Amino acid sequence: MSFYQRLVAETERERNTLMSAPIFVRCFQGDINLDDYVAFLTQAYHHVKHTVPLLMAVGSRLPEEKEWLREAVGEYIEEEMGHQEWILNDIAACGYDKELVRRSRPHASTELMVSYAWDMINRVNPLGFFGMVQVLEGTSINIAEKAADIIREKLGLKRKAFTYLYSHGALDQDHIQFFESLMNKISDEAEQEQIIHCAKMFYKLYGDIFRSLTEQQEGLGQPSQVTMEPELRSAGLAI
Repeated sequence: MSFYQRLVAETERERNTLMSAPIFVRCFQGDINLDDYVAFLTQAYHHVKHTVPLLMAVGSRLPEEKEWLREAVGEYIEEEMGHQEWILNDIAACGYDKELVRRSRPHASTELMVSYAWDMINRVNPLGFFGMVQVLEGTSINIAEKAADIIREKLGLKRKAFTYLYSHGALDQDHIQFFESLMNKISDEAEQEQIIHCAKMFYKLYGDIFRSLTEQQEGLGQPSQVTMEPELRSAGLAI
């Protein structure tokens, strides 16, 4: 069994727990509203904007013998540039004020996941970040495009409101294949264990974000209310 296959197999329980979040069940039953979708995009913005800085930190902390991995990180950085702006544009296409979202604070669950990623890179082992890659890219590949189709049909939104989801859906298969090839080059058992541990942690932390979405969207209001004071608006986005 390759290391990538082992990574997938040993995180199956955590992956299933993530997918059991009520928002996923509701979405695939067609029970989704605009506030649900914008709440998701808001928290996606707050963690995606850290992706490139996190990758830069990973690259700077890899030892010389992992120069091959640093080069791969460079490719990831190029691919991930500007994705947070795609999300903000999707929010605007939904009729909400993207600048209010930009200035809002993340939900505690999002802040914790981002903090764990930074701590892992800076304090423990930069390779642990690849546990986060496994969770975020793997989840996107499996559900992003299907979820986007369901939400579009349910809410009658234009395709331009789904730039982020469609770009991280089935068309992103090359990323996973690239990631698989990288993971299969990790031969040190301690490093493998670290990545598996981190993937399990990130499944939990990412799942907590999805479980918090109902709570977050309660304060969003309707699109006509996007001109409210930034302090109140951000409070509604980040209870």
